[in-house]
Amino acid sequence: MNTAELRQRARRHLGPHFTRGAQWTPGEMPVFVRGEECYLHDSEGRRFLDGLSGLFCANLGHSRNDIVSAAAKQMETLPYSTNWGSAHPPAIEAASLIAELAPGDVNTTFFVNSGSEAVESALKFARQYHRSRGEQQRTKIISRRMAYHGTTMGALSVTGLPKIREPFGPLLDGVRHVPNTLGHVGDCGPASELDCVRAIEDAIVEEGPETIAALFAEPVQNGRGALVPPAGYWQELRRICDTYGILLVSDEVICSFGRLGSWFGSARFGVVPDLITFAKGATAGYAPLGGVAIREPLVAQLFEHGARSGFTHGATWGGHPVATAVSVATINAMREEAVLSNVESRAPGLRAGLDELRRVHRCVKDVRGTGYFYAIELMGDRNSGRELTDEESATVLREVLPKAFQRTGVILRGDDRGATMIMVSPPLIADDTVLTELLHGIDGMLDDVEAVL
Repeated sequence: MNTAELRQRARRHLGPHFTRGAQWTPGEMPVFVRGEECYLHDSEGRRFLDGLSGLFCANLGHSRNDIVSAAAKQMETLPYSTNWGSAHPPAIEAASLIAELAPGDVNTTFFVNSGSEAVESALKFARQYHRSRGEQQRTKIISRRMAYHGTTMGALSVTGLPKIREPFGPLLDGVRHVPNTLGHVGDCGPASELDCVRAIEDAIVEEGPETIAALFAEPVQNGRGALVPPAGYWQELRRICDTYGILLVSDEVICSFGRLGSWFGSARFGVVPDLITFAKGATAGYAPLGGVAIREPLVAQLFEHGARSGFTHGATWGGHPVATAVSVATINAMREEAVLSNVESRAPGLRAGLDELRRVHRCVKDVRGTGYFYAIELMGDRNSGRELTDEESATVLREVLPKAFQRTGVILRGDDRGATMIMVSPPLIADDTVLTELLHGIDGMLDDVEAVL
């Protein structure tokens, strides 16, 4: 089947995700047919650097025989079994490995199939946990503005992005969105005195502490562009939650399994949360798997004192044997190949390269991020302080960048969540050669942006 026919069938039969009709219907969308290491190949034979790791998940690159073999072996041995009142070896081993790697006493993992389901599960666990303690009134959630937590109705309610919430209202009641950490980087003085921290405690007091079930936050917030928290911020979140009896949920769908250079982002910032949601990197994108990892005393509370003596939640595919076998193979490969050390050692060079691009391109307003996770925020002209107009932003995101990705052979993501940005998230195995190619591609993209502006 040739490329034109593939595109025609896609337009007629395939529902695209987060894609504008104007982009899908007339456009020549890429059709990727093969992957190897850090690269994708399309149906016309072109090779592209996968600078976004698929969607923050293809951390070990594409077409690894060891992971494929683990999946095939599991399919031959036990292709399906549930975790409903029973267990199977790959889920047991995956959960045990995660307990070994997670911070503190976060020792129990409840598997689902995606990041959105993981957040949904954390919401349900928080409500049922408090109910088991006789605190039925604890149903409200605190989360941060511009944060993305998923697409199911509960996860979307926690999400703080107006553009993707608006078409589906009304959403769940009782979600309060507070300021994020934009503008606060590094040592900003005592974290307890920062406006973005005080606003959280003020919101809790205003809502009534006895009504709050959980606080959701990402270690590095994706929405609004790779927001790295200031020093002491996560310690303050932990203090606030402990003070008011609130569960602290670290949403690590992106920030776990090496993206920040550590197994879990919360551990990087020195805090043990009550729950950790994860997905993406847990299988390096080779199979759908998500989960919520929970502190052991919280699970014991629910099993020993819950009204139904257990977590009243489940999914047919949760903890699927093939997906969890892939997760085991992924974690083992990351350990054996010192993938986290690769990120830790090369991330400073990647950051320096991005900072240099900011220096030479006046359309770059800011570079934010850490590890292998960055956002490049764009503006009209840094020298004069001119921001992009709405029309310029639309042109850059919908016309300039898609063409630039094709021209440079580097696939990234244009982002309009609160600003005009380019998201950068290379595979965790990317070496200096790959990173140099990535930076060269971004340099070309910024040339294209400046030519239009």
